[in-house]
Amino acid sequence: MDAKLITTANELAGYRITGYLGLVRGITVRSRSIFGNIAGGFQTLVGGKISIYQELCEKTRQEALDHLVTHAIQMGANAVIAMRYDANEIMSGVTEVLAYGTAVTVEKL
Repeated sequence: MDAKLITTANELAGYRITGYLGLVRGITVRSRSIFGNIAGGFQTLVGGKISIYQELCEKTRQEALDHLVTHAIQMGANAVIAMRYDANEIMSGVTEVLAYGTAVTVEKL
């Protein structure tokens, strides 16, 4: 699936929606390792950007998005509209990230 065809909007400029296939989602659950917590702890002492946690968040969101794309393709979609992220802490240090949207088929105008 072309990354340009995944949008937070309810339509895709230059494309016509030919079919709505339903809700798609990608879920991942991650925790920080003890080493990541130690490195993050040191970074908080200095202040500023905490790169160890930023990298973890980026990887986690990308993994959830990859699962969403796989789900959409399995449904026969070539695009996803109204895409969103949500995150919840399941327990201390364990976070669920959900990517969700509406799977659609589109054709170029």
